[in-house]
Amino acid sequence: MANSPASGAQLAQQGRDSPAVDGVATGIAAFVGRTLKGPVSRPLTVRSFSEFQRHFGGLWQPSTLSYAVEQFFDNGGREARIVRVVNGARPPTVSLPAGGSTLTLIAVNPGSREYLRASVDYDGLSAVDADRFNLVVQRVRTAGSELVEDQEIYRRVSVKADATGFVTDVLLQSSLVRVQGAVPERRPDRSSGAPGGVAAGYTLSNPDGDDGAALTDYDVIGSSARGTGLFALEGAGRFNLLCIPPLRREQDVGLSTLLVAARICRERCALLVIDPPASWASAPAALEALRAWPFRSDCAVMYYPRIQAFDRLRGRIETFGSSAAAAGMIARSDESWPVWTAAEPEEAALRPGLRPAVAVSDADRVRLTQAGVNPLLAVRSAARTGLGPRTLAAGGSGASDWRYLSARRLALFVAASIEQGTRWVLLEHNGPATWARARARAAEFLAALAAQGAFAGATARDSHFVFCDERVNSAQSVAEGKFNLLFGFATTRAGEFDTWLVTHRPGGSRVRPVSVNRSATARQRVEWEIQTSILRGGMRDLNTR
Repeated sequence: MANSPASGAQLAQQGRDSPAVDGVATGIAAFVGRTLKGPVSRPLTVRSFSEFQRHFGGLWQPSTLSYAVEQFFDNGGREARIVRVVNGARPPTVSLPAGGSTLTLIAVNPGSREYLRASVDYDGLSAVDADRFNLVVQRVRTAGSELVEDQEIYRRVSVKADATGFVTDVLLQSSLVRVQGAVPERRPDRSSGAPGGVAAGYTLSNPDGDDGAALTDYDVIGSSARGTGLFALEGAGRFNLLCIPPLRREQDVGLSTLLVAARICRERCALLVIDPPASWASAPAALEALRAWPFRSDCAVMYYPRIQAFDRLRGRIETFGSSAAAAGMIARSDESWPVWTAAEPEEAALRPGLRPAVAVSDADRVRLTQAGVNPLLAVRSAARTGLGPRTLAAGGSGASDWRYLSARRLALFVAASIEQGTRWVLLEHNGPATWARARARAAEFLAALAAQGAFAGATARDSHFVFCDERVNSAQSVAEGKFNLLFGFATTRAGEFDTWLVTHRPGGSRVRPVSVNRSATARQRVEWEIQTSILRGGMRDLNTR
């Protein structure tokens, strides 16, 4: 039969000389929000809170994100991608005297805590180089500090627009400053000597940087065209969890932000971890509010209640959103258990220093879980509900195969791994030989997961399948530069498959869920079912915008 599983020897022969499909890393969280300092809309990876402090300034009372990142690492998180968002923040300037005029530099990063200094000298320059100078720009830890965090040196730059090394053009590559306004005709003056006999001094940045106002949903959503806000995540490495802390301590993230974030998570094979609204002050209140809760998604998960932690800046216990601590707990679980064996709610215990903001009875824990909200506990409970963690698809009006968190995370893990692990096909001829090799590698990966007990079904036929031939690669799609690979796996019931289509093409790759009858082997039938499923999925996305 055309879609019968190949033997191990056949797969090894077909897949020779092509990279194996490896499982992607899990438990990586992305955070989008306000920070004290750092690059704007440019994702940076941090692997500890001390690293976050170096790049983004550490705890800051107006920054709910700073506390969230601290709680993520405190509760077991290992790696985070940080996107800084601002609302009207202004960068500081550096004024370099140039005779009777001034060369003004403006910082790339905005904020009142962006401490820069610059130095000018003429070392190594001859009398004929009257338009040229050497420029050193540094970022220091605090105003007046000698602790240099970053430094850039530019030699033989010029104030002439037609010269090689024109200062405005050269500083376009700087990660610290740009030239603001017109460049004076005369080069900047040599920096004066510094105290203590130092030959070259520094001009400090002006105190004109500004941190801007509190964020709005518009700021967090950002612009797709400019790559700001949530859309800056397109430039981030792979992440599995997305946390958007409250806009302010007293203001929740809005529905519009959640909808956009869920769409991005769907495209990136990630999960949105949502804070429960601040108004859900008790479990009964949460259960009542959930009846009219407007947001449901199999790409989102919520843990209740909010948490309490010691606020080191205010010197007292404060209440915070739970999403970051929950993301850290998920990442911690991934160190010990595969994604398809998600911990029971009873195992979702917070580490010391964090505790639930309100008590939840055993009966309410059951009701919350059935409604799609997972209870958080300070300690493991002896009373076991037998209910696994859910996504926010649970409790909705329609049934979803991905209402269980473990099944959803398994599906996302497999999809992301095969999409990433088959990108090598873009370097190969798009034809039957490459199709066979890609199919072999994907089948090996699925077979290995099946052997570990990831899928339902005792046999390969009942647990997974892979198509990569003319049924999914028509002459037209090949002519368009597309490479398609279709695969499916049984997450909950043998023979009932979650089916995904990977499409590789120059300029990008994509993986998306589709609905295909595996028993349909005719080329036209499989293509028709895929296209119909994609259309249905597209309409569904339109309806959730």
